[in-house]
Amino acid sequence: MTKTLSCLLRGMIGLAIVLICYLAAVFLLPYFKTGGTQAHGKQEVTLYLRSNGVHTDIVVPVRSADYDWAIVFPGRHTRNGQTERWLAIGWGDKNFYLNTPTWADLTVKTAIKAVFGLSSSAVHVTYYADMKDCNRCAELTVSREQYRSLIRYIRASLQWSKGHTVWIPTDSVYGQNDAFYEAVGHYHLLNTCNTWANRALKVMGVDAAVWTVSEQGIFLHYPLMQPVMR
Repeated sequence: MTKTLSCLLRGMIGLAIVLICYLAAVFLLPYFKTGGTQAHGKQEVTLYLRSNGVHTDIVVPVRSADYDWAIVFPGRHTRNGQTERWLAIGWGDKNFYLNTPTWADLTVKTAIKAVFGLSSSAVHVTYYADMKDCNRCAELTVSREQYRSLIRYIRASLQWSKGHTVWIPTDSVYGQNDAFYEAVGHYHLLNTCNTWANRALKVMGVDAAVWTVSEQGIFLHYPLMQPVMR
């Protein structure tokens, strides 16, 4: 019995140490910045970081000299069947995306799967006509070389079949202008939707947190735009 209690105590102490280290990383590492020090040519491509307060999307121009995202994410996959000028792209836990439209819908099963990487992932895209009224957005401008690095990163995050993305037909879309696609990788405590977005910034060589699981860690390094007042 004494040996069992000793093992249990050591296990609890070990778990507490791991938890403390994780929380320290969560709260401290976002304040340390990486990237943004190397010149990559003329800055001419405007992008946005868009947040709903929890999750961060990378917003790209739908069509440019370097890429046409409407080919990758056809407008016909949305309810209104249309494309727009801007496209917000985010990565996350597939089960969470499809089964938790609001926090009130979150279940213990869904949370456990997301935390421990027990579900597959998905990419969520949303078309926007403009970004003027976004109340939690940051603007950044990158070179075409940097933007091409982002394109490769996003493409590598997607599953492909015969040269096409794998669309997820579902009624769990959030509106008339969005769609879901099968992705690669697993969401877990160390790799969240915001970690994915922060890694996208690193890939481009622009300012980014050393590591973050939260959207606050990203926006520490990017000032929020002021939405247009009407």
